[in-house]
Amino acid sequence: MNTVIHRAHERGVSELGWLSSRFSFSFADWYNPERMGFGALRVINDDTIAPNSGFGRHPHRDMEIITMVMSGTVTHEDSEGNRGSVSSGEVQVLSAGVGVFHSEYNNSPTEELKLFQIWISPNITGATVHYAQKNFDYIHAVETELPLVTPFGKATNGELMINQNAWITRVRLTDESFEYHLKQKENGAYIFVVTGNCSVAGNALSEKDAIGVWDTTVVVVSGEAVLLIIDVPMHA
Repeated sequence: MNTVIHRAHERGVSELGWLSSRFSFSFADWYNPERMGFGALRVINDDTIAPNSGFGRHPHRDMEIITMVMSGTVTHEDSEGNRGSVSSGEVQVLSAGVGVFHSEYNNSPTEELKLFQIWISPNITGATVHYAQKNFDYIHAVETELPLVTPFGKATNGELMINQNAWITRVRLTDESFEYHLKQKENGAYIFVVTGNCSVAGNALSEKDAIGVWDTTVVVVSGEAVLLIIDVPMHA
């Protein structure tokens, strides 16, 4: 088993007034040659967007973009005619494929919007643009293991699907031990602590810390925490 630990305070920082961001991997003006991604995982941005603010119309291409809203509501609109509001507990997937323009806004006059945006490199290029969203209620759901995202054709319980052999799972621990089994041999698991404290493969982690684990088939996690486990090919 190989591991890499990324502490919360080591993340990139961007403060733009209307937008407060923490970058797990190199993004925008923050560049760290040792933080270029984890296998097919390219981005985890932890964003807080002020009321009546947001990202104006901008392009994406050949990227699987997953948005998880932790509080507030984001309004999405894209050049494919998709428009919708995504609220806390919901996941949105945009497979940018051949290319798409979109915007994301916090239209609330009073409430901050907090979300995670995750980018995963696809296993095909030039795919048809695909948009989907679903309310998993992962803020309140009591299941230990709650699958959110899966490859196209492999959903078994309503997970959203992307163009990559990658899975995203929310794990909730209540002072217990949990074994996460990687979905395929070539994959690694990037484990991000949303809240709480835990131990992963014998390493103590706190809120917003993360650990990447590869060259193994199972990872043991224990503690009291909410985690995102992002299971991705290591050679994208």
